[in-house]
Amino acid sequence: MGAKTALLAFTDGDLRPALRGAVCSDPAQVIDLVRGLHPGYEVTAIGDGSLGDFAYPPDDASYATVLAGAELFCDRRLICDRPSQVPDRLLEAGAGRRIIMHGMHSASDWLCFAVWDNGDLVRSLSVSPDGGIGENIGEPFEFELPYWAGAHPVEPTFPGSGPYPLPFHPLELGEDALRALFGFILEGRPDPDDIDPFDVHLHAFRVADPTGREQAEREARMRRLLQMTRPPRRYRYMPDGSLREISNDEA
Repeated sequence: MGAKTALLAFTDGDLRPALRGAVCSDPAQVIDLVRGLHPGYEVTAIGDGSLGDFAYPPDDASYATVLAGAELFCDRRLICDRPSQVPDRLLEAGAGRRIIMHGMHSASDWLCFAVWDNGDLVRSLSVSPDGGIGENIGEPFEFELPYWAGAHPVEPTFPGSGPYPLPFHPLELGEDALRALFGFILEGRPDPDDIDPFDVHLHAFRVADPTGREQAEREARMRRLLQMTRPPRRYRYMPDGSLREISNDEA
């Protein structure tokens, strides 16, 4: 599993029909919306893309579109580790509508998703194996219930790794959340009625902090993470099918 997402949508109802009928939107209208969500930032158009390619865009980039009765943003700055802490300006931008958030990162097995109706937080979940359940607000949606009931346990990958710290894999639940809330998946076998995310056209923008402070902080954080990174562990399949950890001296 290697999917990543950073999705935020404002919609008048079910988002899935809007995505299914998506057409190329007016870039002038979209750039105004992106600027409204990023006050004080420099926003410039840089091209186009698809939802399938840019559900998790690069740093300093935002991909967005205006749909029939909805707006969709692919933007890492708009996703919160704990969705209940979303900035007020985002709730104000989606006032009177349904707001849907979905964030997922394969490197850390982290998942969050949330839904607000008319400003009220209906459901929020943030979970990862390292951080555990960071947030769990509201009643679980129907698609979640088998996961909480233990129907999707995670088998240990390596010998001695111990049991997985959660009753399910966040990325597996994340794909089901993506299908239920947005109507498509990024990994796995699509259902016949799933939306093809590569058919959803997006406009792309560079969204930059004009002071340069944000970029400098990001680079400093990356340096700290690299310093903390442990050396990789290597394993070899043995004749009996088991895995044995091998040292750096072994070929």
